[in-house]
Amino acid sequence: MSRNPITLEALDVLDAIERRGSFAKAAEELNKATSALSYTVQKLEEQLEVTLFQRQGRRSVLTPAGELLLTEGRDILNATAILADRTKELATGWEPRLAIAIESIMDYPKLFAQLNEFLLRHPGIELDITECVLGGGWDALEHGRADLIIGSPGPAPTQKGFRTVPLGLNDMIPVVANTHPLAASASDPETLKQVIHTARRVITHDTTATNVARTAGLADGKQRLYVQNMDQKQAAICSGIGIGHLPLSRIAPLLKAGKLVELRLYPEPHPANESFLAWKVSHKGKALKALTDLLQQALPQP
Repeated sequence: MSRNPITLEALDVLDAIERRGSFAKAAEELNKATSALSYTVQKLEEQLEVTLFQRQGRRSVLTPAGELLLTEGRDILNATAILADRTKELATGWEPRLAIAIESIMDYPKLFAQLNEFLLRHPGIELDITECVLGGGWDALEHGRADLIIGSPGPAPTQKGFRTVPLGLNDMIPVVANTHPLAASASDPETLKQVIHTARRVITHDTTATNVARTAGLADGKQRLYVQNMDQKQAAICSGIGIGHLPLSRIAPLLKAGKLVELRLYPEPHPANESFLAWKVSHKGKALKALTDLLQQALPQP
């Protein structure tokens, strides 16, 4: 059986050339001579009897055969990287990488200060952070896309093998921009009850991929604007597009300045929701334990 000409080194070279657009820039990234990359590609083309790159102006562009090789080759590169990580984890007990899903409602400056403290103590650990909304964090944790979720709202799923730590209640305030027509009735619960159905709701998409999407706050109106995260929701509400709930910790200065007006709804349609720090009980890595210990000491808890 002949030796396979497709090596990890060759796939790394193809990946770098495709991303950087030229052999010279790829060589700079890989800290190799341009001639070395040209030789690797030429040798691979000769052994496979195909052309992998073609010139388009100053850029080196993959041929259809090259695209196929790189697309499937990247899967191989990712798989070998995961294998290396798992091997290192088994040998040392320290995960080289943690995937963290953070609820959009969280106080990011305070949280990132704690993550910085963790990285100062453990500079070799890589953190991969994504943003989640409503049920998205629980879904990511259950299906292995996150090792840790921070700030996901309750109720916490049961019988999933999760370790959950309550972080307290999210104080969510129904608000509207001071330029919105509803602002004039914001302090009158009876009038609000009669006219609030006419206002457009600004709603964040639940980022769950497999579970039933959750809704929260003022989600029962006929007119809706859907956004991806809390930053977009706040910007939309402040622009006067519609109404919605926003975290008091985030909007207190805007309320004080009069740019946002609290809607005095009675009774409050949705009480404050408890948020959680959570991870799988089966995850025994030292990096996860070190991070969760730090967060439990630093983040507010009831």
